[in-house]
Order: sequence, then C-alpha cells, then structure tokens
Amino acid sequence: LHDMGAEYHGYSADVTVSFPVNGVFTEGQKAVYEAVWAATLAVEMTIKPGVDYKDMHHLSHRVMLKKLKEAGLFVGKVDDMMDAGVMSFFMPHGLGHSLGLDVHDVGGYEPGKFRKDFPSVKENLRLGRKMLENMVFTVEPGFYFVDYLIEALVDDPKVSKFVNMDRLKQIWSEVGGVRIEDDVVCTATGCRVMTVVPRTVAEIEAVMAGQEWPVSSAGCRIYHGTGYDY
Repeated sequence: LHDMGAEYHGYSADVTVSFPVNGVFTEGQKAVYEAVWAATLAVEMTIKPGVDYKDMHHLSHRVMLKKLKEAGLFVGKVDDMMDAGVMSFFMPHGLGHSLGLDVHDVGGYEPGKFRKDFPSVKENLRLGRKMLENMVFTVEPGFYFVDYLIEALVDDPKVSKFVNMDRLKQIWSEVGGVRIEDDVVCTATGCRVMTVVPRTVAEIEAVMAGQEWPVSSAGCRIYHGTGYDY
C-alpha cells in the first residue's frame, strides 16, 4: 500500500495504490481488493451535487460487507452488520476529505457543524457534508486486518457472530490491508476522477508484468451520478 501525493502550483494531490509485492494477487488478496474497488465505484458513480458524503461513507461500508460476504468472510444480513458496526473493525477511518491548498483541506463540514454532531458515523470522517459542484475531495475506502482491532472483534460476540473465523484467518494471513484513493471533482451531473493509475486487478497485474501505462487527462473517469448496481 502506497499513499502518495504531489503539489502543482500550490494545490495538493493525494493518491493511494495497493498491489501485491510479487505482481500477482492471491485469491484472498483479490477478494479484498475487488470489494474495495466495488466500494470505490459505487461511491464515484453515485456522487453528484446534493449527495451527502456521510451517506457515501455508509454506502462504501455496505458494498464491502456485501462483497466480502459473497467471498465467505461474513455471514448474516448486511443490514444487521451495519447496525452492529462491523466495518469499524476493518475500516477505522473515514471515506475521504476535502482536497485543495492543504492535503486535508478545510470545509469538510458546513459552518457550525462538526463530526461529533453525527453519531451515526463512528469513524474519523473528515468530509461530511452535501456535495456542491466543483468541490474537490478524495474517495478512499479501505479494508484492513489490524491486529488489535481483530482481537477486539473476536472478543465481542455481538460482532464476531458475523465473521467466518476460518476464512478470517486465511485472508488475514495473506492481506495486511487494501486502500484505493482517488482525487475527484464534483461536476454538475456527477463527478470526474482525476487519478489515472492502474485500478483493476487485471490492469495492476499487467503493469507489474511490464506493460506500459499511459498517463494523460484522457484517462480520467467521468460518471453521471446514476449509481452503481453492486
């Protein structure tokens, strides 16, 4: 996992890529990566002016729970897992933050409102307001296997009942953590993803095998707020 940034004329970028060291994903690594990628797409395809980023934070959790339930890590109903706060043990940070002259820029909440005013969000969500056209921010869901959080999960029967412990041990042995972080600008009808790096499993494995990766504005992804069927 590499979390990187650059500055251009004083403005910041913040990009995270995750890839297997040997260039090829194991089955467990692929399952986690594709769950995080699905969450990224779900958020980016839903963003448009008026959408509340707190809702996008919850959407990213819901998508990863669903995808990793399909992969055998979780059991039970996704709604029940959401109510129990299962994802707090696997994604302890917020979905993203404002981006501008500072990497973690100001304006994450409307004037007079603060993170503590929204108890439904337990993680450190730096951006929790409705989107406006031309806002620039990050979309960065992640899924991690952090020792002390896993130990706390195992000790909590209200949460551990949703986890297939055998599958947890198997994936945990292969994956430390995965994060995908894109820099995004909200447009009038959706969003434009300004990050142009290999993102799919196939793209990453091809580049790590030596394939060239062209970088240009033509590679920016454009979405129109239509949502994502996950």
